Amino acid sequence: KPYAVKPTSTIVAEAIGATPKLIAVDMEFACRAGTTGLQCVMGLVVSGMIDYGMAIGADTSQGRPGDELEYTTGCGAAAFILGRDTQNSVAEIEASSSFVTDTPDFWRREGEFYPQHAHRFTGKPAYFRHIVEASKLLMEELGLKPSDYKYVVFHQPNIKFPLRVAKMLGFRDEQVKPGLLSPIIGNAYAGSSLLGLVAVLDVAEPGDRIFLASFGSGAGSDAFSIKVTEGIRDKRLLAPLLKTLIDYKKYIDYALYVKHRKKIRLK
Repeated sequence: KPYAVKPTSTIVAEAIGATPKLIAVDMEFACRAGTTGLQCVMGLVVSGMIDYGMAIGADTSQGRPGDELEYTTGCGAAAFILGRDTQNSVAEIEASSSFVTDTPDFWRREGEFYPQHAHRFTGKPAYFRHIVEASKLLMEELGLKPSDYKYVVFHQPNIKFPLRVAKMLGFRDEQVKPGLLSPIIGNAYAGSSLLGLVAVLDVAEPGDRIFLASFGSGAGSDAFSIKVTEGIRDKRLLAPLLKTLIDYKKYIDYALYVKHRKKIRLK
């Protein structure tokens, strides 16, 4: 985010002309912040406090030079507008469930420039445990199984983790790959799973079910069951597809990357 102390949500609200009568908040929970924002907007809409709300997952990931995090880092953002108007929607969120524990797999202390991580500890007790538990909770609640979904999107810190957790839950690779963006753009942290959802919505058809599960270190996972509606046909092409935006890219060398990311630091 551009400021350590100043909300980013107010900048977005001003830019889209939504101020001043609104609720605006910045949220933090590692790579889970975007989907938690989605849940909060859902609650406000369902309670009747608001008619429409926008949840944004945006991040610029960090990695110490030479660290294994560095070659998987990426950046990106995705925004979703939620409301009760089902006639004009592109999809319906059927339900959501979360699983959260105090698991210190990844952290950055005050004043530190780069995050630290617990290497293999970020896998089984963190990423896999939380996504599996949140996903099972939701499917049990709805009485659904992996075969009831056309697509599945998981948080994507790398290529292997989402494919592996899919197999653990009983999903097939064919359900994962349409939303698997980490091989192309890297790990967009809070934008990761939501960008995968965007990619899937760009190819989904009415009636398709999408399973979404995020993960944020610290640690927690939010799972969603989403059903695509007829509105997707008319609204999909009102904006550029995600693939078009990704194709409109420019590669730079590592020297320029470390310059712009201010990684060349003198002690």
